Formats: sequence, C-alpha cells, structure tokens
Amino acid sequence: MKFEEMNIDPRMLELIHKLGITEPTEIQEKSIPPGMIGKDVIGQSMTGSGKTLAFSVPILHGVQRDGGVQALILVPTRELANQVADFMHSVSFGGIKVCRVFGGVSIEPQISHLRRAEVVVGTPGRILDHMERRTIDLHGVKYFVLDEADRMLDMGFIDDIRRIMSGLPKQRQTMLFSATIPDEIMFIIRNFMKDPIKIKAQIFVPKHKLKQYYYNVRDEEKLSLLVHLVKKEKPSRAIVFAGTKRMADILAGVLKENNVDAEAIHGDMPQARRMKVMESFHQGRPHVLVATDVASRGLDIKDVTHIFNFDVPNDPDSYTHRIGRTARMEAEGKAITLLSVKDHEPFRRIIRQVKDIEKAEESDFPKIKVNIRMHDRSGQRRGGSGFGGRRRSFGRRY
Repeated sequence: MKFEEMNIDPRMLELIHKLGITEPTEIQEKSIPPGMIGKDVIGQSMTGSGKTLAFSVPILHGVQRDGGVQALILVPTRELANQVADFMHSVSFGGIKVCRVFGGVSIEPQISHLRRAEVVVGTPGRILDHMERRTIDLHGVKYFVLDEADRMLDMGFIDDIRRIMSGLPKQRQTMLFSATIPDEIMFIIRNFMKDPIKIKAQIFVPKHKLKQYYYNVRDEEKLSLLVHLVKKEKPSRAIVFAGTKRMADILAGVLKENNVDAEAIHGDMPQARRMKVMESFHQGRPHVLVATDVASRGLDIKDVTHIFNFDVPNDPDSYTHRIGRTARMEAEGKAITLLSVKDHEPFRRIIRQVKDIEKAEESDFPKIKVNIRMHDRSGQRRGGSGFGGRRRSFGRRY
C-alpha cells in the first residue's frame, strides 16, 4: 500500500515527500490504516523502522487547532522527545502546535507552551511533574502513544507510566510501539488498551545488511584496538558504546588524543550540552559519538555506518538495540565488539540468541601504541590514578 492510498491529507503528503519519504516502511504500511480509523495499535518493530510517522499520521489528522492538549506521546529520553517533536512539527499541517516536555531545563517556558499546544511529546518524570503542579490539562486527550515502551521499562518508568495512564480519559486511542513485549508491557496492553490491532514488522536487521564481528583481546589491549579499528574502518558516522559515564569520557578523550573527531554523551552532562553534541553529530561533526546505553536509548540517528561495543551489554536485548542503530532503511552497517575475559559470560548469553556474529581475524590486531591522557569532564588535562595523567602506551609492544 502506498501513502496515497491511506487517506492522508494532501498537505501532509506534500510535507512527507519533501522529507524524501516516498514509500512507506513495513510498520507504516501496516499500522497507519488501522490508526486512521481509531483502532488501538501495538506495533512491534526494530528501532529506526519509521514508527514516528506511523503514529504521527493518525494524530495530526485527528487533533483540532486551539482545542487544548489532545495527544500525549511518552518517550524514554530527552533526546527522543526533541527528535519526535521536531519530526511531528515538520509534517504537521493546519497550524497544529507540538510542545516538548522533559527535565533538565526550566519548567516555566514549558508551562507557557502547554497552554497553547495540541500535541505534547514528553518524558514520564516531567509529565508527572506537570500533572502534580496542574500545569497540564489531560482531560481532552484523544490520542496516547507509548514509544520505545521496552526502553522505558528498562529505565524504571513502568510505575510512572501507569500513573500517567490512570489520569487519562478512558475514551481514547492508544498506540504502543516496542521492539520487545515483556510481561510488564503485556500488563499495560491487557489493562489499558481496547482490542488492539497487533502488528509485527521486521525486528532484526538482515544478515546481508549488517556484518557483526568480535575480537578476543587482553583487557590492556582494548583501547589500542578501538583506536586502530576506528581509524582503519573510517566510519562516516559511528557510535562507541561504553559501560559507564566515566568510561565514555575516557574513551572520547583517548580518541581525541589520537586525532579522531569524537564526543561523549551521558546523563551527567548538562542538557544544553547534550543537545549541542547530538545536533552536531546529526550534522556529521563529530563523526564518532561515545555513549552509554541510557544516554543512547531512543536516539534516532540516520546514516550510522558502524557500532563499536567497547563494553559488552549484559543481555541480548541491549545488544540487539545497540546494533539496530546501524543498517537502517536498507543501508549497510557493521557492528564490532571487543571482548576481554570479563566480557565472556555476558557475550555467551548474547551469542546464544543473536546469530551471525563472526570472529574477526587475528591479523586485524593493531601494531600501534596509543597515547592516553586523562581529561576531566571540563576537558582539562589532569593526572590521577587509573589511566594516569602522563602519556602511556597500551596494546602489544612491537
């Protein structure tokens, strides 16, 4: 089915085509028609499959200008709130106003914008804050969306979500999108949705589009191997996953010291700084983003060619979510995981569920020395324990 067959307003169709979107993805083709006739929808598909447009079409056709808040979209992170709001604004027609609501920034401008908005995109904590302050009126909500529902569950938002949903009108249309459907999400489906249409699109990236490799290395070799591989692969846009905020800072600093254009993003950074890094990364500078899982959840970044797992995630779902950030929309990608002794147990759990991960050739190991210089979070060079303040070399000595 084509967009032209979905009863989409010609004004919206024109805006969609201006974004370069000419053919619907699988999740869009299957979920927009029932969404347009008011059905509750459960959409299961991988990250980057076009879910935002799938729920934007029914919502923007149904809300009325100057009718107060009529649609609420819950997302797991501030970055995704910005991305969803920006996208909905780019395809909205008829003067519909979209307001973004999340923490880490002043609440006063949000209060002002909420008085005029028809669509609200927000994170659970700040939405609850507005509900408790009575600065958001949800009595007129006709559309409710849970986007990246499994990610919100992982981040501990399940009780917040239930409280928010309990405060919404019972007569509404609910759309839930999630890569996986764990038991807690099934509870929401059974208790808060009405005869939903279940749609399952492609969840895994095809093998021929995404190549997956792993390296077995000593712990002290990891940094030099990462720098070597980033330089060797020459990614146009890459994400390096770190296990902690501190390690994200360290890796970004090491890459910079070795002439790689890299920046870190994590929860301890001020919101304005996070937004600036993400905006720059979308534009291709830096071309390497070093992120923690929490900071990266929900990010919709186009044209990521490489994923590097410096630290191995604890479960297969997190691994799948990470590598799903490349090889999107028919593009090709590569995922590379670095394994030291401490990573073997979690990686065994991953490889039992995720297929097609190949061992890389030993000949790819670097014959280089990597300069390490610690930076604190202000960017200042400093000494200290751990990696130390002086230049040191890691990896094999040749």
